[in-house]
Amino acid sequence: MSRIEDLAENYGYHVNAPWPRTTSGAQRVMMAVYDKDMERTLRARIRLFEQATIAAGHLWQLVDCTKWFAEWMAADEYRDAYFEEPDLLGMKLDGEFRGIVVERLSEELRAADENTVVALLGVASLYGFTRVSELVRDVEQVIHGQLLVLFPGTKSENNYRLLDARDGWNYLAHGITAHGGDHA
Repeated sequence: MSRIEDLAENYGYHVNAPWPRTTSGAQRVMMAVYDKDMERTLRARIRLFEQATIAAGHLWQLVDCTKWFAEWMAADEYRDAYFEEPDLLGMKLDGEFRGIVVERLSEELRAADENTVVALLGVASLYGFTRVSELVRDVEQVIHGQLLVLFPGTKSENNYRLLDARDGWNYLAHGITAHGGDHA
């Protein structure tokens, strides 16, 4: 089996476990961690995660945030100026883009019921524009079922590093890895 198939199998163990209804949103987050060089393989095999979810008796909702920055930037009337002077974009990213990302994911989470896994794909595309740790924290209150973050990076204990590039953050999500993770 490939590493992605192993990851999907380990995810299957986790999604099959009972979901306590009294847990907080932060406890309803799963981080499926895989090597950043496996992104294309994961996308090609994303149905394995969907199949594991359905086999466990849950619903599946895939949210791909890969194009969110490009769509936001394309809609901005000052986009050409930002390309000429990228430093001007910093405040707008913090003030506007992050809020749009939070709202888009929140809408998807609000639409999902207590039996649904909302899977977030493409978080590498947010690198440099907003932090995944802040996004997850900002949407915790609207998670009704489970949020699965497909995370290209590394996990060491409860410390996650996106793309192995930035200082990680400590998060209490259920970490799932190809080599076993926290599915036990």
